[in-house]
Order: sequence, then structure tokens, then C-alpha cells
Amino acid sequence: MERLLIEAPDVWDAALRALPDPHVLQSWLWGDLKARQGWRVQRYLWQSAGQPLACAQLLLEQRRDAWLGYIPKGPVVDWSDAERMTEVLADLGRIARDEDLLLVKIDPDVTAESATGKALVACLRDRGWHYSFEQLQFRNTLVIDLQPDLDEILARMKGKGRYNIRLAVRKGVTVRPATPADLPLLVDMYMETAQRERFAIREPAYYRETWRAFLQSGFGSGFIAEVGGDPVAMLILLHFGKRAWTMYAGSYNRQRQAMPTYLLQWEALRYARNLGCTLYDMWGAPDVLNASDPLWGVYRFKSSFGATLVSHIGAFDYPPHPWRYRMQVTFHPELAALRH
Repeated sequence: MERLLIEAPDVWDAALRALPDPHVLQSWLWGDLKARQGWRVQRYLWQSAGQPLACAQLLLEQRRDAWLGYIPKGPVVDWSDAERMTEVLADLGRIARDEDLLLVKIDPDVTAESATGKALVACLRDRGWHYSFEQLQFRNTLVIDLQPDLDEILARMKGKGRYNIRLAVRKGVTVRPATPADLPLLVDMYMETAQRERFAIREPAYYRETWRAFLQSGFGSGFIAEVGGDPVAMLILLHFGKRAWTMYAGSYNRQRQAMPTYLLQWEALRYARNLGCTLYDMWGAPDVLNASDPLWGVYRFKSSFGATLVSHIGAFDYPPHPWRYRMQVTFHPELAALRH
């Protein structure tokens, strides 16, 4: 394999789409957004005879005198190919040494209990990678197969999910597309949700910029649920390749008895299927399936749609200089912590 540094958006996204299970966090647009927020971005393509074999969008952040690298939801490669897996991991180690990084972090979407996942974890550990103390993305998620017809997808849902979708229709809930003009409304609903559910969020400007970029690029779609013309819930759907992700959703505290969030998810799911997506990723599930977990309510809501729980291997770090890494995380752990 030869390694290339890619600087053209169309070349990068075309190579990414040619690989199995490309992730939106490896898309050119996501890297471009991170560049505007102060990250350095380097995009590596491995190919042979002109055919893409692997992609890694590397985000670089400086903490005092140390540089940290992160490949969100990547690299993207056929992890079932042991030779290719070993070559890419070895080359990432060389990049980390050449860039004099304190660490490089990866968190590919590889199922933990699969044969491929177990082989990957063993390979990572053999090559000096270790499970990261800082998991930036959800390790678990819930997904829905969009390949069956809609009637079958509906039949696979739990009774509560089907009932609440139909209840929302009876209560007069409607769902419309969101436009960039709706961004203040979308952000306001998301802010209220974060306050009510007590989860950490960024400044409003971050969401306005990110969502506007995706809505205008064609890689994202927004939806607003209304009751009698009153906006009460929102959802931002990101899509790339054959996959869609519901990364952002929120609602006001009013009209919740009309179950607008159920119809909202159903309409977003139908939209993703019409785009040709084969997998609907509901983005995030508890680490432990227990009522004490803060995400338990989220899990119950998502699982009512018949979604399947998937556990990934999580994030792994490679420190090219282990002694320096150990000193940093022991005495100054904040220096080895990337921004979310």
C-alpha cells in the first residue's frame, strides 16, 4: 500500500465512500468544521493500484508543549483483512512518531464481540495500543436495519413504539423539514433539552455553525415536530454513504403527552430509507443496561423502535513515547484530554 496526504474534498469523500462502513465523522465536512474550531487536520489515504484501501482523518490539537491526535470513528478500513489491519496500524504508529505526538486515539465502529473485533483488540494490544481512559464517543449505540420494507420495520418495533407513533398522529402532531432559517429554534429546543435532562453541551454558536454546514451540504437534514403549528420537538439527521445518524434531538417541555418525538423519529427513519440508507444509527446507549445509568431513559425510548444494541470496541490510544505519556497522564492528566 502507498500512503497519500489528500487535500481535495471530492477525492477524499469519494475514497471514503468506496470503503466499507464509512462514518460521517471521517467526512471532509466534519474535518473542515473541526479546522474552523482550531484543530489541524491531516487526511491520509492508503491505496494500491489506484484503489482506496483505508482512510484516516487525523485531528491534531496542541496542549501546552504536547500534540494529541484523534481519528474520530476511524480509521475506515476492512478490519476483517488481517494484513491490511496490521499495515494501517503500523503506519499510524509511524505517523505518531513522525509528528512527535503524545498519543493518537482511534475509536473505529467495530463490534466488540465479533471475531473481527476480538482480532482487532488483540492486534492493538500486541502493537502497544491500550484502552483509552478517555472515551470521546459513545461505545454503545442502537441501530435499525432499514433494508426491510416499512411495514416489517414497524412490525419489529415494540408495541409501545407503534402505539405512540399512532397516538402522535391522532393528537395532531405533524413533522416538517427544517431549514437554515429554523436554526435559532432548533438550537433553543436543544438547549432546553440539555437543561432538563442535565447533559453537557457546547455554546449555541457551535450548533448553529455545525448544523448550518450539514443542512447546506446535503449531508444533513433537520426535522421539526409541531402540534397545531406550535414547534415542540426537533431532530438533526446526518447521513453519509449508506448510513444515517440521529446525533442531535431535543424538545420543549410542552405537548409531551402528544408523543411528538416518536413521530419525529419515524419520519426521520423513513426519510433516511428513501435516501438509500441501509442502517439508522440512533447514536448512543448506556455502557451498562441498568436503570441507574443516566442514559437508561434514552435507551428505553430508542429500544421501543426495535433498535438493536451494538457494543463497539471503544477508543484505544497509541503513545509513541510510553514513558512521556505515563508521566503526562499521571501528573497532568488534563494535558492528555482532547476536547469533545
